Amino acid sequence: MQQYETMQSTNPDSPSALRSHYANIVLPVWRGSGFNAALNLPFEAVMPGDHAPLPSKRYRAMACARQLFVFSDAGDLAHAKTLFASLRHYFQDKINGGWFYSVDAHGAPLERQKDLYTHAFVVFACAHYARRSGDSEAFALLNETSRFIEARFSNDGALLNAVLSEDMNTMLEGPLQNPLMHLAEAWLAARDTTGDAVFDHRLAALAQAIADTFVHEPTGCIAELPIGVPGNRLEPGHQFEWYFLALGSQHAAFTATKLDACLARAFEFVERNGVDTDTGDVVAALDETGHVIDSTQRIWAQTEYLRAMTTRGDALSEQIKKYAVRFLHARGWIECRSGNGEISRAEMPSTTPYHLATAYASLKDQAI
Repeated sequence: MQQYETMQSTNPDSPSALRSHYANIVLPVWRGSGFNAALNLPFEAVMPGDHAPLPSKRYRAMACARQLFVFSDAGDLAHAKTLFASLRHYFQDKINGGWFYSVDAHGAPLERQKDLYTHAFVVFACAHYARRSGDSEAFALLNETSRFIEARFSNDGALLNAVLSEDMNTMLEGPLQNPLMHLAEAWLAARDTTGDAVFDHRLAALAQAIADTFVHEPTGCIAELPIGVPGNRLEPGHQFEWYFLALGSQHAAFTATKLDACLARAFEFVERNGVDTDTGDVVAALDETGHVIDSTQRIWAQTEYLRAMTTRGDALSEQIKKYAVRFLHARGWIECRSGNGEISRAEMPSTTPYHLATAYASLKDQAI
């Protein structure tokens, strides 16, 4: 596997160095060769050397929504407006309601199922775009999609299914942790944007459903599957992500359900068992005893560790330095390393800048 020159700067342990790399190296890719100007959609991934896009077999609504967030957050409202129009044009199901999962290489609906993960990111992206742009259609769409989620994905009350058929008449996959986490993130963003207390109520119900269904009591971790389901796993990256959402937001929903206290224990458990003390790398998954069952190191898990550390007030300089050396290079980033440290996924997906943006925004220069 080809190696790439790691990121070097005068201050590789500085949050400002990470933000500079993001603004000057990462973002331009997705305005340029990573963007299909014929369809006005971001390519799924580009190569790290020349940033050439990988051949497109599909475009996902979630990827478009994440890019909408990225450029809204960056203040590039012209590009964000284009992405918002593309999101609506290609992915909105005008017949059944909701959002298609993907379109094909020509922009026709491909994977037509309705999944909660996608819908959560539509709300999240529209909330950020609406706040930055004041676009009334974005405000309307985040509210419309939120109501759709409540009405159509319900499993039993606030516990929501993960995937439905195109017409929403058939449940294809029951409740899963990850889409519910991103829905919590989306409703926090919607609450900040709209000021509407309905999102407080939605968060309270969702937090209670998580506490009742997914918390692994011995460790405090939020499991990937409902507790008791065979083959369950604990992902350190998701514990760090939940930690940031719950303790970083200080929303009453997480205190009332004691999820904040659970996640404080979860942080200690996964840091002890799922973070390499020498490299700082976060592994993909543990079993319920803390044994590593997937040693893959994905960049998003590393960024979530940084966010959680910031929320705790931990010193960051050493971890930032390890992260920059292991996962950033002069042309972008390394998406995945294997357990032995080799690059196992070299291409750079259009979904990853979302993780970089959210992490770097939380880092304070004075916190190091």
